[in-house]
Amino acid sequence: MTLPTRPLGTSGLEITTVGLGTWAIGGGGWLYGWGPQDDEQSLLTMHHAVELGINWFDTAGVYGHGHSEEVVARFLREVSDDRRPLVFTKCGPTWDDRDPFKDEPSDLSPGNIRRQCEDSLRRLGVERLDLLQFHWPDDGTVPIEESWAEMARLVAEGKVRSAGVSNFDTGLLARCEAIMHVDSLQQEFSLIERGTADKELPWVREHGAGLLCYSPMGAGQLTDGFTAERVRQMPEEDWRRREFREPALSRNLALRDALRPVAARHKASVMSVALAWLLAWDGVTATIVGGRRPEQIDGWIGAADLRLSSADLSEIGDAVRATRAGQGPVA
Repeated sequence: MTLPTRPLGTSGLEITTVGLGTWAIGGGGWLYGWGPQDDEQSLLTMHHAVELGINWFDTAGVYGHGHSEEVVARFLREVSDDRRPLVFTKCGPTWDDRDPFKDEPSDLSPGNIRRQCEDSLRRLGVERLDLLQFHWPDDGTVPIEESWAEMARLVAEGKVRSAGVSNFDTGLLARCEAIMHVDSLQQEFSLIERGTADKELPWVREHGAGLLCYSPMGAGQLTDGFTAERVRQMPEEDWRRREFREPALSRNLALRDALRPVAARHKASVMSVALAWLLAWDGVTATIVGGRRPEQIDGWIGAADLRLSSADLSEIGDAVRATRAGQGPVA
């Protein structure tokens, strides 16, 4: 399949408007794991994603404490060069394998950035990272200018092709931009978490950066079949059991249900409608959507070609207001 693409800012990378997120394929046994995951299913999922036309994957060193990158590396060894996707990864959070459920503070000191870059290169089995991103800001002990200058050195050395950040506010973005152009910003953005629309999105448009939206379906809450019972059945180590609480959960599910008429008109899934709503925002480059099994991708891949009308967008906005789900602008 051929999917539509958009430029990732001014980086020179052309990426499909949906990319595969590999957070969950890092498996369980760590603080922000999604529970146990079969590596063979992960590999089948990645192959299916590429078969459907997706040309980039998003991962991070901290996902499964290196395991996600290792599984992605297995996939890269199995796929031919002409089908190889771009691989975006992230650095910063630190972890202790002796205590995998311990807090994972972000360390953006130059030495740690370089060490984690080298670790990702080794785990992924590549000579250059297509996109390296700071995963989270740190405590500010190290000035962000020093951190971003180290990123610039990694770019100059050819170890990193494009450089971005994640979960940064406009103040930090401006400080980075003064040192070297920020190619991309990865930010949580969905029908539930809409704050990016009036905070970072205007900055991205003004400065020619790409915007990658993570958790575009509210970590599963906007998927077609999600239920409150599903939360109760999640493994104890699934981080979502700690986060999905009432009354927010019921409001979010009510918003999901309100999308069903729009989905029916387009003969699409609710997931596709939720993603298409994001892709309608001026300045959004692409969305990162997780997948643990091949059939999950089939449920949302249609978003790449789905165009919502102004009437659709108005109806969705009314649903957000009526359900009082989430926070942030609705249009």
